[in-house]
Amino acid sequence: MGTTRESGEAYLDWAASTPMRAEAVEAMVAAAHAGFGNPTGAHHAARVARRIVDDARDQVADALGAAPSEVIFCGSGTEADNLAIFGARRPGDHVACSAVEHHGVLHPVEHLDGTVIGVDAQGQLNLEQLAAICDDQLAVVSVMAANNETGVIQPLEPIRAVLDEHAPQALLHTDAVQAFPWLDVATHAAAADLITISGHKFGGPKGVGALVVRSGATLTPQVLGGGQEFEMRSGTHNVAGIAALGVAVAAMAAERHAVVGRVAALRDRLVRGVRAIVPDVIESAIDPVGGQQAFARPITKVAGSAHLCFPGIESEALLFLLERAGIYASAASSCASGAQDPSHVLAAMGYPRELAAGSLRLSLGYGSTDGDVDRALAVIPDAVLQLRAAAA
Repeated sequence: MGTTRESGEAYLDWAASTPMRAEAVEAMVAAAHAGFGNPTGAHHAARVARRIVDDARDQVADALGAAPSEVIFCGSGTEADNLAIFGARRPGDHVACSAVEHHGVLHPVEHLDGTVIGVDAQGQLNLEQLAAICDDQLAVVSVMAANNETGVIQPLEPIRAVLDEHAPQALLHTDAVQAFPWLDVATHAAAADLITISGHKFGGPKGVGALVVRSGATLTPQVLGGGQEFEMRSGTHNVAGIAALGVAVAAMAAERHAVVGRVAALRDRLVRGVRAIVPDVIESAIDPVGGQQAFARPITKVAGSAHLCFPGIESEALLFLLERAGIYASAASSCASGAQDPSHVLAAMGYPRELAAGSLRLSLGYGSTDGDVDRALAVIPDAVLQLRAAAA
Protein backbone atom coordinates (compact mmCIF):
# COMPACT_ATOMS: atom_id res chain seq x y z
CA MET A 1 0.00 0.00 0.00
CA GLY A 2 1.55 3.29 -1.06
CA THR A 3 1.01 6.57 0.75
CA THR A 4 1.33 8.88 -2.25
CA ARG A 5 -2.34 9.64 -2.73
CA GLU A 6 -1.88 12.00 -5.64
CA SER A 7 1.07 12.78 -7.84
CA GLY A 8 3.58 14.75 -5.81
CA GLU A 9 2.12 13.95 -2.37
CA ALA A 10 3.87 11.90 0.30
CA TYR A 11 2.74 11.00 3.82
CA LEU A 12 5.69 10.96 6.24
CA ASP A 13 3.86 11.13 9.57
CA TRP A 14 3.33 7.47 10.36
CA ALA A 15 4.40 8.00 13.98
CA ALA A 16 1.32 10.22 14.40
CA SER A 17 -1.19 7.89 12.76
CA THR A 18 -1.45 5.33 10.00
CA PRO A 19 -4.00 4.49 7.32
CA MET A 20 -6.17 1.55 8.29
CA ARG A 21 -5.27 -1.78 6.73
CA ALA A 22 -7.86 -3.16 4.33
CA GLU A 23 -8.19 -6.34 6.39
CA ALA A 24 -8.76 -4.29 9.55
CA VAL A 25 -11.50 -2.28 7.85
CA GLU A 26 -13.12 -5.52 6.69
CA ALA A 27 -12.97 -6.95 10.20
CA MET A 28 -14.39 -3.75 11.64
CA VAL A 29 -17.34 -3.71 9.25
CA ALA A 30 -18.04 -7.40 9.73
CA ALA A 31 -17.94 -7.06 13.52
CA ALA A 32 -20.19 -4.01 13.44
CA HIS A 33 -22.83 -6.12 11.71
CA ALA A 34 -22.38 -9.48 13.40
CA GLY A 35 -21.27 -8.23 16.81
CA PHE A 36 -24.01 -5.72 17.54
CA GLY A 37 -24.98 -7.49 20.74
CA ASN A 38 -23.60 -6.50 24.12
CA PRO A 39 -20.75 -8.93 24.94
CA THR A 40 -21.75 -9.04 28.61
CA GLY A 41 -25.17 -10.51 27.81
CA ALA A 42 -26.23 -14.16 27.80
CA HIS A 43 -28.21 -14.61 24.57
CA HIS A 44 -26.93 -15.62 21.15
CA ALA A 45 -26.25 -12.10 19.83
CA ALA A 46 -24.28 -11.29 22.98
CA ARG A 47 -22.28 -14.51 22.68
CA VAL A 48 -21.38 -13.70 19.08
CA ALA A 49 -20.05 -10.29 20.15
CA ARG A 50 -18.18 -11.84 23.07
CA ARG A 51 -16.51 -14.36 20.78
CA ILE A 52 -15.33 -11.54 18.51
CA VAL A 53 -13.78 -9.76 21.50
CA ASP A 54 -12.23 -12.98 22.78
CA ASP A 55 -10.70 -13.78 19.39
CA ALA A 56 -9.12 -10.32 19.24
CA ARG A 57 -7.85 -10.74 22.79
CA ASP A 58 -6.12 -13.95 21.73
CA GLN A 59 -4.50 -12.14 18.78
CA VAL A 60 -3.18 -9.32 20.97
CA ALA A 61 -1.98 -11.75 23.63
CA ASP A 62 -0.08 -13.84 21.08
CA ALA A 63 1.67 -10.78 19.63
CA LEU A 64 2.65 -9.36 23.03
CA GLY A 65 3.73 -12.56 24.73
CA ALA A 66 0.88 -12.42 27.24
CA ALA A 67 -1.95 -14.61 28.42
CA PRO A 68 -5.40 -13.56 27.13
CA SER A 69 -6.47 -12.84 30.70
CA GLU A 70 -3.65 -10.27 30.91
CA VAL A 71 -4.96 -8.14 28.00
CA ILE A 72 -7.17 -5.17 28.96
CA PHE A 73 -8.84 -3.31 26.09
CA CYS A 74 -8.93 0.47 26.47
CA GLY A 75 -10.14 3.43 24.46
CA SER A 76 -6.63 4.60 23.48
CA GLY A 77 -2.96 4.27 24.26
CA THR A 78 -3.25 7.33 26.49
CA GLU A 79 -6.02 5.72 28.54
CA ALA A 80 -3.91 2.59 28.91
CA ASP A 81 -0.95 4.70 30.07
CA ASN A 82 -3.16 6.50 32.59
CA LEU A 83 -4.49 3.20 33.92
CA ALA A 84 -0.92 1.96 34.39
CA ILE A 85 0.22 5.04 36.32
CA PHE A 86 -2.86 5.94 38.35
CA GLY A 87 -3.83 2.30 38.85
CA ALA A 88 -0.47 1.25 40.24
CA ARG A 89 -0.29 3.95 42.91
CA ARG A 90 -1.58 3.38 46.44
CA PRO A 91 -1.82 6.01 49.20
CA GLY A 92 1.70 6.92 50.26
CA ASP A 93 3.31 5.49 47.13
CA HIS A 94 5.23 7.48 44.56
CA VAL A 95 5.63 7.03 40.81
CA ALA A 96 8.31 7.85 38.24
CA CYS A 97 8.95 8.04 34.53
CA SER A 98 11.66 9.11 32.12
CA ALA A 99 11.91 12.72 30.98
CA VAL A 100 11.24 11.73 27.35
CA GLU A 101 7.87 10.04 27.83
CA HIS A 102 4.74 10.73 25.82
CA HIS A 103 2.45 13.13 27.63
CA GLY A 104 0.05 10.25 28.28
CA VAL A 105 2.61 9.12 30.86
CA LEU A 106 4.41 12.34 31.72
CA HIS A 107 1.32 14.32 32.70
CA PRO A 108 -0.10 11.64 35.06
CA VAL A 109 3.30 11.32 36.76
CA GLU A 110 3.56 15.09 37.16
CA HIS A 111 -0.06 15.23 38.39
CA LEU A 112 0.88 12.78 41.16
CA ASP A 113 4.01 14.81 42.06
CA GLY A 114 6.10 11.90 40.86
CA THR A 115 9.74 11.87 39.80
CA VAL A 116 10.86 12.60 36.25
CA ILE A 117 14.16 10.80 35.67
CA GLY A 118 16.76 12.31 33.37
CA VAL A 119 18.24 10.84 30.22
CA ASP A 120 21.59 11.22 28.49
CA ALA A 121 22.28 12.94 25.17
CA GLN A 122 21.12 9.84 23.31
CA GLY A 123 17.86 9.57 25.22
CA GLN A 124 18.88 6.64 27.44
CA LEU A 125 17.58 6.54 31.01
CA ASN A 126 19.95 7.60 33.80
CA LEU A 127 20.11 4.39 35.84
CA GLU A 128 21.90 6.07 38.74
CA GLN A 129 19.03 8.52 39.12
CA LEU A 130 16.60 5.62 38.99
CA ALA A 131 18.46 3.76 41.73
CA ALA A 132 18.53 6.90 43.89
CA ILE A 133 14.71 7.17 44.00
CA CYS A 134 14.09 3.49 44.69
CA ASP A 135 12.49 2.68 48.02
CA ASP A 136 9.68 0.57 49.43
CA GLN A 137 7.08 3.13 48.35
CA LEU A 138 7.99 3.22 44.65
CA ALA A 139 4.88 1.87 42.89
CA VAL A 140 5.66 2.10 39.18
CA VAL A 141 8.35 3.31 36.80
CA SER A 142 7.35 4.04 33.21
CA VAL A 143 9.91 4.03 30.39
CA MET A 144 8.80 3.91 26.77
CA ALA A 145 10.18 1.14 24.58
CA ALA A 146 10.76 3.46 21.60
CA ASN A 147 10.50 7.23 21.66
CA ASN A 148 7.69 8.82 19.69
CA GLU A 149 9.84 11.74 18.48
CA THR A 150 13.39 10.45 18.04
CA GLY A 151 12.68 6.75 17.53
CA VAL A 152 15.35 5.82 20.09
CA ILE A 153 14.91 2.30 21.47
CA GLN A 154 15.20 1.94 25.23
CA PRO A 155 16.59 -1.34 26.63
CA LEU A 156 14.32 -2.45 29.47
CA GLU A 157 16.36 -5.26 31.06
CA PRO A 158 18.84 -2.89 32.81
CA ILE A 159 15.91 -0.93 34.24
CA ARG A 160 14.31 -4.12 35.49
CA ALA A 161 17.62 -5.13 37.08
CA VAL A 162 17.81 -1.85 39.04
CA LEU A 163 14.26 -2.29 40.27
CA ASP A 164 14.84 -5.92 41.22
CA GLU A 165 17.82 -4.86 43.33
CA HIS A 166 16.48 -1.71 44.95
CA ALA A 167 12.65 -1.74 44.66
CA PRO A 168 11.46 -5.26 43.81
CA GLN A 169 7.84 -4.38 44.53
CA ALA A 170 7.79 -1.63 41.87
CA LEU A 171 6.05 -2.32 38.57
CA LEU A 172 7.77 -1.55 35.27
CA HIS A 173 5.47 -0.04 32.65
CA THR A 174 6.48 0.51 29.06
CA ASP A 175 4.59 2.55 26.49
CA ALA A 176 5.18 0.36 23.43
CA VAL A 177 2.87 2.37 21.18
CA GLN A 178 5.73 3.40 18.86
CA ALA A 179 7.68 0.19 19.34
CA PHE A 180 5.11 -2.38 18.25
CA PRO A 181 5.33 -1.76 14.48
CA TRP A 182 9.11 -2.27 14.60
CA LEU A 183 10.04 -4.52 17.53
CA ASP A 184 9.01 -7.96 18.73
CA VAL A 185 7.48 -6.50 21.87
CA ALA A 186 6.92 -9.95 23.33
CA THR A 187 10.71 -10.26 23.55
CA HIS A 188 11.77 -6.63 23.95
CA ALA A 189 9.29 -5.93 26.76
CA ALA A 190 9.51 -9.30 28.49
CA ALA A 191 10.86 -7.51 31.57
CA ALA A 192 7.83 -5.21 31.83
CA ASP A 193 4.83 -5.78 34.07
CA LEU A 194 2.61 -3.41 32.08
CA ILE A 195 2.66 -2.79 28.29
CA THR A 196 0.67 -0.25 26.27
CA ILE A 197 -0.19 -0.39 22.56
CA SER A 198 -2.52 1.70 20.38
CA GLY A 199 -4.28 0.48 17.23
CA HIS A 200 -3.89 3.46 14.94
CA LYS A 201 -0.09 3.28 14.97
CA PHE A 202 0.05 0.10 12.85
CA GLY A 203 -3.02 0.07 10.63
CA GLY A 204 -5.78 -0.39 13.20
CA PRO A 205 -8.51 2.10 14.08
CA LYS A 206 -8.29 5.15 16.29
CA GLY A 207 -10.04 4.94 19.64
CA VAL A 208 -8.85 1.51 20.73
CA GLY A 209 -5.74 0.33 22.55
CA ALA A 210 -4.68 -2.26 25.06
CA LEU A 211 -2.77 -2.60 28.30
CA VAL A 212 -1.06 -5.86 29.23
CA VAL A 213 -1.25 -6.38 32.99
CA ARG A 214 0.95 -9.32 33.92
CA SER A 215 -0.41 -11.77 36.42
CA GLY A 216 0.87 -10.68 39.80
CA ALA A 217 0.63 -6.99 38.96
CA THR A 218 -2.18 -5.29 40.86
CA LEU A 219 -3.92 -2.17 39.56
CA THR A 220 -6.84 -0.17 40.89
CA PRO A 221 -9.48 0.33 38.16
CA GLN A 222 -9.93 3.94 37.07
CA VAL A 223 -13.22 3.50 35.18
CA LEU A 224 -15.93 1.91 37.31
CA GLY A 225 -19.36 0.65 36.33
CA GLY A 226 -20.17 -2.64 34.69
CA GLY A 227 -17.00 -4.50 35.60
CA GLN A 228 -15.91 -5.32 32.05
CA GLU A 229 -12.33 -6.30 31.18
CA PHE A 230 -11.84 -8.46 34.26
CA GLU A 231 -13.19 -5.53 36.33
CA MET A 232 -10.20 -3.45 35.24
CA ARG A 233 -11.94 -1.13 32.77
CA SER A 234 -15.71 -0.80 32.81
CA GLY A 235 -17.76 0.23 29.80
CA THR A 236 -19.50 -1.56 26.94
CA HIS A 237 -16.92 -2.97 24.56
CA ASN A 238 -16.10 -1.32 21.25
CA VAL A 239 -16.59 -4.66 19.50
CA ALA A 240 -15.89 -3.45 15.97
CA GLY A 241 -12.81 -1.48 16.98
CA ILE A 242 -11.45 -4.35 19.06
CA ALA A 243 -11.93 -6.76 16.15
CA ALA A 244 -10.00 -4.43 13.84
CA LEU A 245 -7.28 -4.01 16.45
CA GLY A 246 -6.82 -7.76 16.70
CA VAL A 247 -6.52 -8.18 12.93
CA ALA A 248 -4.06 -5.25 12.65
CA VAL A 249 -1.92 -6.65 15.49
CA ALA A 250 -1.73 -10.06 13.84
CA ALA A 251 -0.92 -8.58 10.42
CA MET A 252 1.81 -6.30 11.80
CA ALA A 253 3.41 -9.12 13.75
CA ALA A 254 3.37 -11.41 10.69
CA GLU A 255 4.99 -8.92 8.32
CA ARG A 256 7.22 -6.99 10.75
CA HIS A 257 10.53 -8.56 9.74
CA ALA A 258 10.05 -7.77 6.07
CA VAL A 259 8.72 -4.28 6.77
CA VAL A 260 11.65 -3.39 9.03
CA GLY A 261 14.22 -4.34 6.41
CA ARG A 262 12.48 -2.51 3.58
CA VAL A 263 11.63 0.64 5.53
CA ALA A 264 15.07 0.90 7.14
CA ALA A 265 16.56 1.09 3.64
CA LEU A 266 14.09 3.84 2.70
CA ARG A 267 14.87 5.76 5.89
CA ASP A 268 18.62 5.50 5.32
CA ARG A 269 18.28 6.75 1.74
CA LEU A 270 16.15 9.65 2.93
CA VAL A 271 18.67 10.75 5.57
CA ARG A 272 21.64 10.36 3.23
CA GLY A 273 19.88 12.37 0.56
CA VAL A 274 19.14 15.25 2.92
CA ARG A 275 22.70 15.22 4.27
CA ALA A 276 24.10 15.42 0.74
CA ILE A 277 22.51 18.85 0.24
CA VAL A 278 22.26 20.10 3.85
CA PRO A 279 25.48 18.75 5.43
CA ASP A 280 25.02 20.53 8.77
CA VAL A 281 21.73 18.73 9.48
CA ILE A 282 21.75 16.90 12.83
CA GLU A 283 20.10 13.54 13.29
CA SER A 284 18.87 13.26 16.86
CA ALA A 285 20.78 10.83 19.10
CA ILE A 286 23.18 10.09 16.25
CA ASP A 287 25.07 13.39 15.79
CA PRO A 288 26.51 15.19 18.86
CA VAL A 289 25.38 18.78 19.34
CA GLY A 290 27.13 21.80 20.81
CA GLY A 291 30.20 20.85 22.80
CA GLN A 292 29.25 17.18 23.14
CA GLN A 293 31.92 14.58 22.54
CA ALA A 294 31.42 11.99 19.82
CA PHE A 295 29.14 9.29 21.15
CA ALA A 296 31.04 6.28 22.45
CA ARG A 297 28.39 3.82 21.31
CA PRO A 298 25.92 3.71 18.44
CA ILE A 299 22.28 4.08 19.37
CA THR A 300 19.50 1.96 17.97
CA LYS A 301 16.40 3.57 16.49
CA VAL A 302 13.25 2.06 15.06
CA ALA A 303 13.42 1.59 11.32
CA GLY A 304 10.81 4.21 10.46
CA SER A 305 12.31 7.18 12.30
CA ALA A 306 14.25 9.96 10.56
CA HIS A 307 14.30 12.75 13.14
CA LEU A 308 16.37 15.71 11.95
CA CYS A 309 17.27 19.16 13.27
CA PHE A 310 18.12 21.99 10.88
CA PRO A 311 20.15 24.82 12.45
CA GLY A 312 18.88 28.29 11.69
CA ILE A 313 15.30 27.55 10.70
CA GLU A 314 11.90 27.28 12.41
CA SER A 315 9.96 24.02 12.17
CA GLU A 316 6.60 25.68 11.59
CA ALA A 317 7.89 27.60 8.57
CA LEU A 318 9.44 24.43 7.17
CA LEU A 319 6.28 22.40 7.73
CA PHE A 320 4.27 25.09 5.92
CA LEU A 321 6.50 24.86 2.86
CA LEU A 322 6.45 21.08 2.95
CA GLU A 323 2.67 20.86 3.15
CA ARG A 324 2.33 23.31 0.30
CA ALA A 325 4.49 20.93 -1.71
CA GLY A 326 2.49 17.87 -0.65
CA ILE A 327 4.84 16.53 2.05
CA TYR A 328 3.04 15.69 5.30
CA ALA A 329 5.33 15.52 8.32
CA SER A 330 5.52 16.93 11.86
CA ALA A 331 8.00 18.42 14.30
CA ALA A 332 7.67 17.98 18.06
CA SER A 333 4.63 16.52 19.79
CA SER A 334 1.37 17.96 18.56
CA CYS A 335 -1.05 19.56 21.00
CA ALA A 336 -4.84 19.44 20.78
CA SER A 337 -4.99 22.61 18.69
CA GLY A 338 -2.59 21.19 16.11
CA ALA A 339 0.14 23.69 16.99
CA GLN A 340 3.69 22.51 17.64
CA ASP A 341 4.86 22.57 21.26
CA PRO A 342 8.56 22.90 22.06
CA SER A 343 10.07 19.43 22.28
CA HIS A 344 10.47 18.32 25.89
CA VAL A 345 12.24 15.25 24.49
CA LEU A 346 15.03 17.21 22.84
CA ALA A 347 15.27 19.52 25.86
CA ALA A 348 15.78 16.50 28.12
CA MET A 349 18.54 15.28 25.78
CA GLY A 350 20.35 18.62 26.12
CA TYR A 351 19.48 20.19 22.77
CA PRO A 352 19.58 23.99 22.76
CA ARG A 353 16.12 25.45 22.29
CA GLU A 354 17.10 27.23 19.07
CA LEU A 355 18.27 23.94 17.52
CA ALA A 356 15.23 22.02 18.74
CA ALA A 357 13.07 24.73 17.15
CA GLY A 358 14.28 23.48 13.78
CA SER A 359 13.38 19.83 14.29
CA LEU A 360 11.56 17.75 11.70
CA ARG A 361 10.06 14.33 12.38
CA LEU A 362 9.91 12.28 9.19
CA SER A 363 8.36 8.93 10.05
CA LEU A 364 7.78 6.07 7.66
CA GLY A 365 5.62 2.99 7.97
CA TYR A 366 4.59 -0.31 6.42
CA GLY A 367 3.05 1.46 3.42
CA SER A 368 5.89 3.88 2.69
CA THR A 369 7.33 3.75 -0.82
CA ASP A 370 10.34 4.78 -2.86
CA GLY A 371 8.08 7.43 -4.34
CA ASP A 372 7.55 8.97 -0.92
CA VAL A 373 11.31 9.25 -0.41
CA ASP A 374 11.86 10.57 -3.92
CA ARG A 375 9.29 13.30 -3.37
CA ALA A 376 10.72 14.19 0.05
CA LEU A 377 14.24 14.50 -1.35
CA ALA A 378 12.97 16.68 -4.17
CA VAL A 379 11.38 19.11 -1.71
CA ILE A 380 12.92 19.10 1.80
CA PRO A 381 16.52 20.20 1.11
CA ASP A 382 15.37 23.00 -1.21
CA ALA A 383 12.82 24.16 1.39
CA VAL A 384 15.55 24.36 4.04
CA LEU A 385 17.85 26.32 1.75
CA GLN A 386 14.97 28.63 0.80
CA LEU A 387 14.24 29.44 4.44
CA ARG A 388 17.91 30.07 5.19
CA ALA A 389 18.22 32.36 2.20
CA ALA A 390 15.17 34.33 3.32
CA ALA A 391 16.64 34.73 6.81
CA ALA A 392 20.06 35.85 5.56
